[in-house]
Formats: sequence, structure tokens, C-alpha cells
Amino acid sequence: MSLLSRKQQTQKRHRRLRRNIVGTPNRPRLSVFRSNNHIYAQVIDDDAQNTICAASTLDKDLRETLSTGGNSCNASTAVGELVAKRALAKGIQQVVFDRGGNLYHGRVKALAEAARQAGLEF
Repeated sequence: MSLLSRKQQTQKRHRRLRRNIVGTPNRPRLSVFRSNNHIYAQVIDDDAQNTICAASTLDKDLRETLSTGGNSCNASTAVGELVAKRALAKGIQQVVFDRGGNLYHGRVKALAEAARQAGLEF
């Protein structure tokens, strides 16, 4: 019996989730990646294998406004609002949420709820 690291457990959950979650041109996938220091969100069309828009705590727009680093719920909320604004500008209103194997809690939940508040439906 091998013990898996936390990262390996997350990757295993993500592979299991991705069997059922597919982004289409009509309803692309909102993919979230959370590292220790930052959070990233992409809207992806899996059929065309194309990233439609993205946002992260490393964006120049957000770096100036964030007082703390990129590893807080406030930063995740800002990223969720930004990715929703960019998706709506490209004409995307509905997405499928891909939490990336992370639990729907904390920073991932903050990003999702901010994206919903900004107008994305999922």
C-alpha cells in the first residue's frame, strides 16, 4: 500500500472529476488551479483545446489592488470577478465549474461565488 502525497491526492481527484466535466463552445469549462501563493482561473473550450480567457493573482490589474499576497480569500474573490468580467466580454454567460481536484471550500469557493455574483452561470 503506497501513501499518496496531498498533491497526488488532488491530482487523483482531478482526473476522476475530469471524466465527467467537459467544456464545449456553448458552455466552456471554468478551471481553477490553486497553489500555496496564488490562484489561477481559465475559461477553456475543450473541443477546440483553446483557452478563451484567464485571470490570476499575478495579473497586473490585480497585483496593484491586492494589499495581501495572492493566497487569501479576498484575492480569490478579485480573480473570480475578473475572470467573469473577461468571459462576459467574450460573450460567455454559462460555464461548467472545474474545481481542479480541490475541495469546494475557502479560496476555491470564494472564486466561484465571486464569478457567480459577477454574472457567470454554473
